[in-house]
Amino acid sequence: MKKTALILSLLAASTSGAWAQSSVTMYGIVDAGVRYISNSGTAPGTGALWQVIPGGMSQSRLGFNITEDMGGGLKAIANLEHRLNSDTGTAAAADFWRQSWVGLQSADFGRITVGRQYNVLFDIYTSTYASFKYSPYIEAYKPEIGLSMGARQDNMVKYLIEAGGLRGEVQVSAGEGNSQNKSLGGMLRYQMGEFSVGGGYLEVTDTASKKVKGATVGAAWTSGPWYLNASWAQNKFDKGSLLGGAYTAGLIGAGVLNGAANDVNQRDMYAAGVTYQLTPQINLGGHYWRADQTHFLSGPNKSNADYVAAVADYAFSKRTDAYAEFDYTKFSNGYVKFANGATHRYGATVGVRHRF
Repeated sequence: MKKTALILSLLAASTSGAWAQSSVTMYGIVDAGVRYISNSGTAPGTGALWQVIPGGMSQSRLGFNITEDMGGGLKAIANLEHRLNSDTGTAAAADFWRQSWVGLQSADFGRITVGRQYNVLFDIYTSTYASFKYSPYIEAYKPEIGLSMGARQDNMVKYLIEAGGLRGEVQVSAGEGNSQNKSLGGMLRYQMGEFSVGGGYLEVTDTASKKVKGATVGAAWTSGPWYLNASWAQNKFDKGSLLGGAYTAGLIGAGVLNGAANDVNQRDMYAAGVTYQLTPQINLGGHYWRADQTHFLSGPNKSNADYVAAVADYAFSKRTDAYAEFDYTKFSNGYVKFANGATHRYGATVGVRHRF
């Protein structure tokens, strides 16, 4: 019996050593802020709003990264990420898992992932010329993300490969059944020391075979405490697209840039920004966006909007920071207005964010 037990224990030890090493990492962000917005009512010139929001700089989330090292440079990878409202404890969207994908990663041949995941426009924006160095964008005020065509796609197969400072991605989404997520796109970025440049293209087809096409290019430069970035993005809509309402509903949450749900023909956005690290704890940032668009409907064919934001962020530690943000929105050409008829709006947010 003793010999049998010894043999079994040796076999178990050798077998466990042969199995691949795996890990599951839980991560998340809890962000909550107090926000003020002018001109939020329905009566002209009225409607200042104070509210607690579930994320000023980042949307609160809870996620799991899974990695299994299978040897020979091959890994199995997976991700599950849930977005939540920190002010109420409720789910932020109908899709409980905002990301849910699984894939394989090779040291020699790149990475392939399958499931619901970020699209190539969102990837190029946030990885290559993010609006702010310490936070890719302001969750409460993010005009640029309004041109990323939903930021995620269902039923996606994505392939990523890197070589030196070059990274490329290709995505394909099946658009199964009544899903409005049939997509095809790609991105390419190049990082060389302090300089990064890249661009992406994505087209999404609805169930009526109407397309929305998106493109973006941009660059960023980092030197010491300075971070500078500039970009251009465009969305083009087939007339009658079933995605018109979803992709043009608003650039900054409550602030719409279109006069009707499906009237936008083409939208262009030009953006530039700067971040300066004043001290190891203090980051200061500013950004400007200019949006121009044309319309299908009768009446004024063009509308414009200007967006400005400034942020001060103080890091208590590597995981916890406090921030103060100010933003301003102005619509021009008289075609687009807020619900109360106003053409401009001020906003401000103060909050605390913890990352784990």
